[in-house]
Amino acid sequence: MAFCIIHHFPGGTEKQYEATLRAVHVSDTELPEGQTFHAAGPSGDGWTVVAMHDSEASWNEFRDQVLVPRLQAGVAGGFATPPQESTMEVYKLLR
Repeated sequence: MAFCIIHHFPGGTEKQYEATLRAVHVSDTELPEGQTFHAAGPSGDGWTVVAMHDSEASWNEFRDQVLVPRLQAGVAGGFATPPQESTMEVYKLLR
């Protein structure tokens, strides 16, 4: 079952997003293995990223083996604080 993650970074900016994306994705045009969708943009008081993975296990693997270690190592110019996170199992996905 597909799994969706929504990260909101209060006070986040486009520049911080771009720096973070370069640190955690293969490129700015390729998705990590298991990720099937990625959208990001300004929202409310900051920046929001929405990612869809083919399963919760795929998300957990990306989070634990790529995202968290690289963010903990520090991303120059990246987001200054952890995101507010929401997740959901995807009941229906229309394309």
